[in-house]
Amino acid sequence: MRNSTTPSVNAGSMADIAFLLLIFFLVTSMIPNDKGIAQNLPQACPPGADCNIPIKKNNLFTINVNQKGEIMANSEITNIKDLKEKLKDFIDNNADKSCLYCKGAQLEAASDNPTKASISLSIHREAPYQSFITVQDEIAKAYFELRETYVAEVLKKDVSKITEKELKKVQEAYPFRIIEPSQR
Repeated sequence: MRNSTTPSVNAGSMADIAFLLLIFFLVTSMIPNDKGIAQNLPQACPPGADCNIPIKKNNLFTINVNQKGEIMANSEITNIKDLKEKLKDFIDNNADKSCLYCKGAQLEAASDNPTKASISLSIHREAPYQSFITVQDEIAKAYFELRETYVAEVLKKDVSKITEKELKKVQEAYPFRIIEPSQR
């Protein structure tokens, strides 16, 4: 008669093989490095100091995004495609020179000066994340185009050839001021 024992597999080296496969996949796979949105956060208000800076109503451009992702800019429903131009008109309505994007006419509901222009961005907590990113991108594009125009017309240079000192001057002429009210 035959021996009725079942054949067995030597599993001693299985742990070694699994460990080598794990190391192989860790070494060969790429781990994505998401950086998120680069934004400087404001400094904390020192104790006892009044950090509420009054802003004139005409120097504040309000953007509200509801839970559906619809945009309201200065109490007017706005398409995302029109937001950048509205921002540029608001920011650059400078009393010292004609508005670069408003065909020479000063807008009544625009900032006194680009250095005083502030943007209040309020996003509903249930709004799609892509809406937040898209609005942030449009704000950044508006400032980038205004700064690029400033370099070309005031500094009379190509953007790629400005110095660090000139870059600071451009950033001071068009400071990036966004106010994000806290969500409660």
